[in-house]
Amino acid sequence: MQSGAIIKPGWTAVLSAALVVAIPLSWQSACRAGEQGRTAAQGAKRAEEVVVTVVYDNYALKDGMKTAWGFACVVEGLGETILFDTGGEGGVLLANMAKAGFRPEQIGSVVLSHLHSDHTGGLVDFLKANNKVRVFVPEAFPAEFREKVRESGAEVVETEGPCKICDGAWTTGVLKEPLAEQGLCLETPEGPVVVTGCAHPGIARMAEAARRHAKKPVFAVLGGFHMSRAPDDQIDAAIRGLQEGGVRRAGPSHCSGDKTRKAMQEAFGERYVRSGLGARLVFGDEENDASR
Repeated sequence: MQSGAIIKPGWTAVLSAALVVAIPLSWQSACRAGEQGRTAAQGAKRAEEVVVTVVYDNYALKDGMKTAWGFACVVEGLGETILFDTGGEGGVLLANMAKAGFRPEQIGSVVLSHLHSDHTGGLVDFLKANNKVRVFVPEAFPAEFREKVRESGAEVVETEGPCKICDGAWTTGVLKEPLAEQGLCLETPEGPVVVTGCAHPGIARMAEAARRHAKKPVFAVLGGFHMSRAPDDQIDAAIRGLQEGGVRRAGPSHCSGDKTRKAMQEAFGERYVRSGLGARLVFGDEENDASR
């Protein structure tokens, strides 16, 4: 049994018109300055267990859910339940969420990693089902995108530096090359866990950004690593960067590629995390979890 993460059973649509919700200045300013992120990383009450459930992915791990190109996951166990990315199709996202036992109204915040439609395309339908959420987007997102989210009745929070989502969760800060992207960092009993949508800036680089902010090594990285066409030397460099940075576990899915997944499984051995659609990854106290 794996230690540390156990598997258990183009924005184009116009949102429905609603009152524009203003962005509270305290949230917007603090997120751009990174102050809220420090609060989340250093002052949050320790969670007993943090659970990441993959509800949208092109890699299938559990039968009965529909695969599609893109990524989304639901995070439980912290200050609120978080939806990270929304996949490419709202119908698929909502159906897979229901299959995994989640209702839209359970979500308190939505965090979008980057602008690509396979990570934002499900947002329209999700907001029709639940618009009482904060939607965290990189400041680089187009004004039109942000305005449509506000028109749905949801609140937009623009991010630049590390930004608090809730107790125990914050963004990595927006890395801007080759495109603006942020990851989600979770404070778990085993250490910080970083979830990425595609990791266009590089998975090791995003893990390092989280490590610097948390002031301790990242325990695990999960999600899309954008290496499906990467040459061997690039894959080897990414693995080396993760290991030298102190990352103990890796769970590539979505756009990571079969070759990358195989290489990381060989490199991390028993600490490799099998991830994909339907995965329920539990991060608890490594010493006291009897199921390991």
